[in-house]
Amino acid sequence: MSIVLVTGGSGFIAGHIIQQLLEQGHTVRATVRSLKKESAVRAVLHDAGVTNGDALTFVEADLVDDSGWAEAAAGVDYVLHVASPIHTGKIKDENDVIAPARDGALRVLRAARDAGVRRVVLTSAFHAVGFGHGRIDHEFTEADWTPLHGKGVDAYGRSKVLAERAAWDFVASEGNGIELTTILPVAVMGPVMGRDISGANHIIQRSLNGQMPGYPNMYVPIVDVRDVAAAHIAAMTANRAAGERILVATGEPAIAMKEIGAILKHDLGAKASKVPTRGIPDLVVRVSAVFLDEFKPVAADLGYIKRVSSQKARDILGVTPRPAREAIRAAGQSMIAGDLV
Repeated sequence: MSIVLVTGGSGFIAGHIIQQLLEQGHTVRATVRSLKKESAVRAVLHDAGVTNGDALTFVEADLVDDSGWAEAAAGVDYVLHVASPIHTGKIKDENDVIAPARDGALRVLRAARDAGVRRVVLTSAFHAVGFGHGRIDHEFTEADWTPLHGKGVDAYGRSKVLAERAAWDFVASEGNGIELTTILPVAVMGPVMGRDISGANHIIQRSLNGQMPGYPNMYVPIVDVRDVAAAHIAAMTANRAAGERILVATGEPAIAMKEIGAILKHDLGAKASKVPTRGIPDLVVRVSAVFLDEFKPVAADLGYIKRVSSQKARDILGVTPRPAREAIRAAGQSMIAGDLV
């Protein structure tokens, strides 16, 4: 079995990756911004069913600082670079999002190259592929790139594009033979770990809490976090994965947010009594987008059903993601079980 470095070890996707790696017998080294987080991360993994925690160690390293990365990468076979800054709400300076994502990726790649790592698998996102193109009749594939200043592209989306492009440029010009694969999941839902709610799972939590007044006419392509984790692990060693961008999606059309609520109500019964059933008029969303930055991406895609290819993930990685409904249901069940709603 291999020694694998997983960056951002306290994160949602990283937690599932670490769990699966340990279950498969790998030795895992995880980075955290402070070693004070180690006991909390271990407790979360233990509660998730991890029993062989002795094969897991932690190192301190931050995306905005050079220190710690050489030690983190020393002696490992593969690096799964999952850590990425996520900012919600209004952002005063886009560079606060873009610089850590881009420069952090380059720090990890330099450390991996200098340590003689075979391959780096970098977590990008569908944000780097399928936003800002307008309402085109198109199945998005890995050949697509989000235009930096397309309508509805926010600072987070730009950070994903710029970080991934910087990684590919580095490997081409300074990589010294290191292999790179990028994984680009659509909206990630599924079983939570610990008490932190991440990414698209906020839709589930806010729905169950009754904090969602209604649903905009928006369609979301969804994938289960367990399948995203499996794709990262498969990408470490799959022969044809080197040098590839790989979307991770179910292959189903994007699902209406109103349908997410309907699934929660049907599958969770009385525990989903606060989930709304009404929609929010398009005009309300468009007016809100004039004043609130977080509504701009939503307003740009109202009524637009995106189609996303899952062919590479199936053919190259052998990953067949479970239906979106399973991710939605599992997310809701885990939040209820963890008293998070």
